[in-house]
Amino acid sequence: MIEPTPAYRSWLERLSVLRRDRARGAAPHKPLLLLVALDLVEEGKLDTGLMPRDGNLAFRFSSYWTIIAHRRTSRPDVRLPFYHMRSDGFWTPLDADGKVSASRETAAMAQLDPSFLKCAEDVGFRELARRTLIARYFEPNERAELYQLCGLEVPPDDLVAADAARFLRSDQDESKRDAKFSVRVLPAYDFTCALTRYRMIAIDGSTPLDAAHIQQFKRGGPCEPANGIALSKTAHWLFDRGFWSIADDYTVVVKSGAFEEAGEASQLLKPHAGRQIMLPNSRGVWPNPLFLGWHRANHDFAAYQ
Repeated sequence: MIEPTPAYRSWLERLSVLRRDRARGAAPHKPLLLLVALDLVEEGKLDTGLMPRDGNLAFRFSSYWTIIAHRRTSRPDVRLPFYHMRSDGFWTPLDADGKVSASRETAAMAQLDPSFLKCAEDVGFRELARRTLIARYFEPNERAELYQLCGLEVPPDDLVAADAARFLRSDQDESKRDAKFSVRVLPAYDFTCALTRYRMIAIDGSTPLDAAHIQQFKRGGPCEPANGIALSKTAHWLFDRGFWSIADDYTVVVKSGAFEEAGEASQLLKPHAGRQIMLPNSRGVWPNPLFLGWHRANHDFAAYQ
């Protein structure tokens, strides 16, 4: 069995937890498009890291779609996964001018994450990625055709089951990861909420503050201080759900028309609009504009800038 390098494991873990629409059963769009992307990398067609949404991509996606068409009544539309893959971090959809796309209709190309592209250029990684995608997201009667289409031998059932779960992170690993992230973020902000400036650290080390990811980890955000911000639990909840965001000049942007609120002035969100968040003393751990841009785009803040 191929063993992944540490550099490859994080991407294989992300492949195992793709965000998918489950309204009509788990949608196969994203794993199918990733299989197509791996094919294109293998053929040397994505050397620049730019993947155009053109007829070639649509044809390949439609060809893969025939394998799962029996369980989906809709026609294949490559625009859906091409744009929504942004939430998983494998690439960023761009419009015709090379700017971050605001909708699936304007997404004309995608810029692959450089780290993902480097991994995908390795034959061993591609085999692990394909095996993981096929085993985890497709029905037994679909797998044989997909293995064949990808040039892989059909593995025995026990190996398929192992492939499907091999790169899922355990709760223990998640707990360790969160602890390492928190110890790098919360002290940098002196245990102070960047939004409200409320500070609290108990003698026993406990604190009501969270180390919040700006680009969520499950959507491809790294566990590094520049992708973190110290927030109270309420501010964190509001941030993750897109009621407020942060501009590149570190001022607060609020979707004032999206909610009602009442209470003590110090507890309200709307008065923070236009104010600058509290920043750490070390500029090296200030929020990276790249991640701030992801948060605004992911929560549709274009109209509020």
